[in-house]
Amino acid sequence: MGNESPAYSINQHLQEVVLSSSDVEEFLGELARVSARSLSEPGDEILCGITLLRQRKAATVASSSPAAQAMDELQYSFGDGPCMTASREQEWVYVEDLESDGRWPQYAAAVRGHGFRSILALPFLLGTDTPESDARAALNLYSHRPGRFDDRATELARDFVHQTSMALRLAVHFAQSSETAAHLKATLETRTGIDVAVGIIMAQNRCSQDEAFELLKSASSARNIKLHVVAAGIVESLGQGPARTHFDD
Repeated sequence: MGNESPAYSINQHLQEVVLSSSDVEEFLGELARVSARSLSEPGDEILCGITLLRQRKAATVASSSPAAQAMDELQYSFGDGPCMTASREQEWVYVEDLESDGRWPQYAAAVRGHGFRSILALPFLLGTDTPESDARAALNLYSHRPGRFDDRATELARDFVHQTSMALRLAVHFAQSSETAAHLKATLETRTGIDVAVGIIMAQNRCSQDEAFELLKSASSARNIKLHVVAAGIVESLGQGPARTHFDD
C-alpha cells in the first residue's frame, strides 16, 4: 500500500493518545504539541493553544508551551478574542496583523506586548448530533510574524483540524462519560454525608430533623464552609470515617 500520509499518521497517533490518556486535559496537551510541531517550519516556530468550551461556561486550555498558554489566558481575562470567537461561533478567525486589526483592541495590545503579530483560530468539527454536542473547541495558532498564515498555511491548518477533530471528539465523549459517573457518585456521597451528620445532630441535641438541618446550615454559614464539608467533619469527629454509599462496596 505504500507509506502512510502524515495526516493519517497524526490522526492515528492522536486516537491512540485518546485511549491511553487519563483525562481530556492530558490529551489536549498532546494535541497542542503535535499541532505546533506539524505546522511550524525550520526557524519559524508556531505556538499552539487549544480552547475547549463546554456547557457554555467551562473552558479547558492546553498549549504547546507556556507562552502559548499565556496568550490563551489573556483572552479569558479580557472575556473575548480570536479563539473564543472561533469556538463559540464555529468559524475560523484570522488576525493578519495585530498592529492594524481593529477587533479586540485591548487584547491585541496585550498580545503585541509579548511580541506576537498574527493569529489564526480554527474551530474543531465536534458534530451537533451527539451527547457532547454542547462542546465547542478551537485550535489557536500564534506567530511573531505579521501575515504568517497565508492561504497555504491556512489550508494546512484547516486540513490538520479536519484530520484531528475525530480524535478530539472521542476525548470529549470519554471525558463526559467519566465525569457524569463521577458526578453522580459524588452527589450520592455528599447527600449521604449530610444525612448522617443530621442524624448525629438530632441525637446529640435531641431535636427534630428539620432543626438539626438548620443547625448544620447555620454552622456552614457562620464558618463560610460548604455544607457537605461541615457534615463530613461532624461524621469524622466521631471516628466513623467518611460516610459511604453502597456503591463503594
